[in-house]
Amino acid sequence: MFVIVLLLLITLCAQGGHGEEKVEAQRPGHVSVVIVGGTGDLAKKYLWQGFFQLYINQVSSGNTFSFYGGGLSPADQAKPVLFKILKDVSCLKDVSEERCAVLKEQFLRLAQYQQLKTLEDYQELDEHIEKQLQEEGMTEAGRLFYLSVPAFAYADIAEKINDSCRPTSGAWLRVVLEKPFGHDFRSAQVLTSQLGNSLKDEEMYRIDHYLGKQVVSKILPFRIENKKFLDSMWNKHHIERVEIVLKETLDVKGRIPFYDQYGVIRDVLQNHLTEVMTLLTMTLPLNLSSNEEVLQNKLQIFSSLLPLGKNQAVIGQYQTYKTEVQQELNKTKDHVSVTPTFAAVLVHIDEARYDGVPILLISGKMLDERVGYARILFKNDIFCLQNHNSVHCKPKQIVFYFGHGSLQYPAILVSKNLFKPALMDEWKEVTQYTDVNVLGLPISDYYVQTPTVQKEAYAELISHIFAGRKNSFISTESLLASWGLWSPLLNCLESSFPRIYPGGADSEDMLDIRLKGNDISYNSEVVIISPDQMGGTSTDGFQVMQGKYRSADMVSAWAEELVERLAADMQEAAEAAVHEGGVFHLALSGGSTPLALFQRLALHHFSFPWRNTHVWMVDERCVPLTELESNFHSLHDHLLQHVRIPYYNIHPMPVHYNQRLCVEEDQAALLYEKEVSKLVNGSRFHFVLLGVGYDGHTASLFPGNKVDGLEESLVALTESPVKPHQRMSLTFSAINQAHRVALLVMGKGKHELITQLSRVKDNPNKWPVTGVRPANGKLVWYIDYDALLG
Repeated sequence: MFVIVLLLLITLCAQGGHGEEKVEAQRPGHVSVVIVGGTGDLAKKYLWQGFFQLYINQVSSGNTFSFYGGGLSPADQAKPVLFKILKDVSCLKDVSEERCAVLKEQFLRLAQYQQLKTLEDYQELDEHIEKQLQEEGMTEAGRLFYLSVPAFAYADIAEKINDSCRPTSGAWLRVVLEKPFGHDFRSAQVLTSQLGNSLKDEEMYRIDHYLGKQVVSKILPFRIENKKFLDSMWNKHHIERVEIVLKETLDVKGRIPFYDQYGVIRDVLQNHLTEVMTLLTMTLPLNLSSNEEVLQNKLQIFSSLLPLGKNQAVIGQYQTYKTEVQQELNKTKDHVSVTPTFAAVLVHIDEARYDGVPILLISGKMLDERVGYARILFKNDIFCLQNHNSVHCKPKQIVFYFGHGSLQYPAILVSKNLFKPALMDEWKEVTQYTDVNVLGLPISDYYVQTPTVQKEAYAELISHIFAGRKNSFISTESLLASWGLWSPLLNCLESSFPRIYPGGADSEDMLDIRLKGNDISYNSEVVIISPDQMGGTSTDGFQVMQGKYRSADMVSAWAEELVERLAADMQEAAEAAVHEGGVFHLALSGGSTPLALFQRLALHHFSFPWRNTHVWMVDERCVPLTELESNFHSLHDHLLQHVRIPYYNIHPMPVHYNQRLCVEEDQAALLYEKEVSKLVNGSRFHFVLLGVGYDGHTASLFPGNKVDGLEESLVALTESPVKPHQRMSLTFSAINQAHRVALLVMGKGKHELITQLSRVKDNPNKWPVTGVRPANGKLVWYIDYDALLG
């Protein structure tokens, strides 16, 4: 079993293979492009222009096209709006006016509006496409659906496309999805599962338009082209810090209904800035065109990121946001939103190469300028005694400048005291400068490269979608890994009040930040706003509360304080067990609820006796332990890899045994039970951590599982009502022998359950959690105020 664990840990940290990127074979033929939400703001600003550019580039390639603007409105209302948008598309400078006029006329003739509201509407669209193919004798190459609609509509539209609008005869289907891809880790999982019922993974293109920006798309090629210079300096010995910044001058008027639910972290940091961070820090792929290798290298970075807690972030909110929320959401004047419009987050990578290197991700609305960049600032070991303006004593930095700001164009800048970079394909060196400064240096102190022809990000990505190139899009694995990083932080910040700032230049130094070790804080200690001004009660007004729940002890507090208390109680139990018997046996549940606890243990409990601790699993999904759905995979990524625990003290459940998943005759559950019996004195765990599902299940003991029939076993195979259905779980027999059991319940979504459980009698078949009754141990409920009070 020890060998299995060691191999498993190695596999989890291993990188991917070197296969070529899987690009679907392109055969010439007819392509139907459908923009669902074709008269919306995004379609108006970017999408139709992008598809017109695609048409211009492909018109002589042997492909023919039809373009459909889809929407909920009837055709007589929406058609004039659509064609007003289409008449505003334009050509690039290299297309003559005469040719542009001809192409626009052709494009308009090929476009039409189609109401897409019901299944019958999608069936009608399919019939129209099939009829056109037959009448004109065309071979179908594929269908491209761009879903420019709110994310809650994705699953329903995907189902309609799958049921009635799939192409036949070997033609491809590509469905493009706009962010947000979920609100947190759990919702992203649910959305992924729902879409997976209708679409294959290779048919989905999750778009992050930042990956279409020319500078961002050149980060990896730049690192590869300049490998001979960068190899020796792209590490902790030379890099002082990394900054990834997106500053905006606009407010969010008109977007409040969306923005107030998401905020700046979900809107920008979790996607755009995180993607840039992975491109800057990932191991360079041997084959840049290998989608699989690039993905595996990105996932390796995600698995090495230290967990994010409240001490790794500062948040702010511009002053007029409160009024805008009250107006657009029809709220009263005493309504307060704590949604941040500014955030600075400090990230560290737990790898020898980047050990101790601070990575800053910063974004905000209503700031002093509109600019986006990523800067790698290098240490300078030269001291100029007399000539302080010497090039040797100026900042050493590489800047990936996304656009806007003082420079006004996208560029890659390398300070001249570093090296002269290789010139990349389709880029040019800038030799004539305007008198501007970029991040502390005059432009003349840099080597500057910029694209020969500037291209719009959406147009670039649309061309990649048409070609079937997936490297510039967000994979399922990368999406869930990103949410796995950000969800615990978002949970920590739910009850935090942001610093209020006036906006623009008036904010002065109010948003300046200070780094100290792994923590980040505002540089000024000025109290900008009080809870009274916010119209609510500070979290400090509620201390940790103790009481009784279902005749057992209960601890309640706001989420962060609750997690702190649980982590402290767990360490106290560990130290007592080690003092008494030299060992601490800890059984942990999976799911998203304990992630904040795992990060607390990893970041703040450095004296936890990990060397004397054995970690067991309470339950596991019947999937390979290297997959993202695995409870052990999550536990490894968020806790185990960040603490010094001997590998032979880690005990994953053997759900993947004899190269099969949870097959009854393999007796893998019995194997785990024997291991527990052998190593755990009296099969009594010192501490068992459980959660509670919305249906009252705990561990993987679900309603209707006939849990009463499992008294004789410590471990059993069970069935879940949701995928993956097969599970392995500790039974009540194992749980109720424990010295201490903690039941952790968090979030407003659990309030109704907590209320209901307070009224029901013990009935483990209907409410499995009511079967948790330690015989000679102690049960403590840890319930946050959101779950307790709603």
